[in-house]
Amino acid sequence: MKRLIRIIALVIFALSACKDKNVFTIDGKLENAEEIKQVFLYRQEKVVDSALLNEDKKFKFTVSSPDADFFYIVAKDKNYLLVAENGDELDFSADYKNLTGEYSIEGSEISDKLKTYNQLSNKYGKIFLELQNEYQEKVTQDPATKDSLEAVLIPRFEQNMKAFADASVKFANENKDNLAGFYAVSSLDPTKFESELLKYAEGLKGKFPNNRPVQDFLERMEKAKAFAVGQPAPDFEAPSVKGGALKLSDFKGKYVLLDFWASWCAPCRQENPNLVKQYNLYKDKNFTILGVSLDNSKDAWEKAIKDDQLAWNHVSELNQWNSQVAKQFQVEALPSSYLIDPQGKILAKNLRGAELESFLNKTFR
Repeated sequence: MKRLIRIIALVIFALSACKDKNVFTIDGKLENAEEIKQVFLYRQEKVVDSALLNEDKKFKFTVSSPDADFFYIVAKDKNYLLVAENGDELDFSADYKNLTGEYSIEGSEISDKLKTYNQLSNKYGKIFLELQNEYQEKVTQDPATKDSLEAVLIPRFEQNMKAFADASVKFANENKDNLAGFYAVSSLDPTKFESELLKYAEGLKGKFPNNRPVQDFLERMEKAKAFAVGQPAPDFEAPSVKGGALKLSDFKGKYVLLDFWASWCAPCRQENPNLVKQYNLYKDKNFTILGVSLDNSKDAWEKAIKDDQLAWNHVSELNQWNSQVAKQFQVEALPSSYLIDPQGKILAKNLRGAELESFLNKTFR
């Protein structure tokens, strides 16, 4: 009996000794991928390995990564996320034709956590797909129902997105010490969940010092602190559409909606009727709007102001994304906005549609 135990121990030792701790491996299978001949493994934007699929649609990667890092298996127009480090022996499988991008990655503790989060993500992804299909099917049958359908489906879509975000925050807080938690929190919209991201970043400091995505995130959050709700809005000066120049400080003592937009931005133009409505409701209650355009054509800028009946003050450097004001306020998408209180502090950010209407109603009632 003792001899048998010694033999088993020697076998286990031999197997573990043969495991290469200087690399990790991925054994993969991609089903329903008849047109796929080759897959690639990316770390960030760099290809670190490639593999041909055999007749059974199987492949294998062998790569070195001393620290845990994010990798993507890329097959034509599909990509699949994983976290790996040296010593891992991972098994990957996916159905290439799966519409929601479901896949399985096993072989390490972090893989199990990512699998849990992917299941969570797929749950809400399926709801989004169902809403999208419902919308397309009904609009195709009767195009006249488009507006009424949007009135019903958009709140359902937003409710689903909010539920997904809440679940992502919960998962991230439960996994603060691993990259699965970081991946979950990275899925949040920074324009809507800034406070959650800033809080998470504080707990992430000092962790994963060699991980570039984590360090990039921490740098972005450090910069975002200066423009968080409650911070003073920095002053600026820019050319006015009426000639001369205007400063943000010219409006101190008022509630100011600093609206970043452009004549060429379709979502901005769609939001403008709501801004006109709110401006007319509250312009006599110490509220105004200051439009900052990212146009490069003065004619197009002036025409959009006239066509959309934007009766408030407007400034622009006519330099599109090279606008110094936009860079100063870290604007990366349009429309973007800051609501600033009479003392010059940031009161809210990126309020649009019903959210803006509700916030202003509570502020001025």
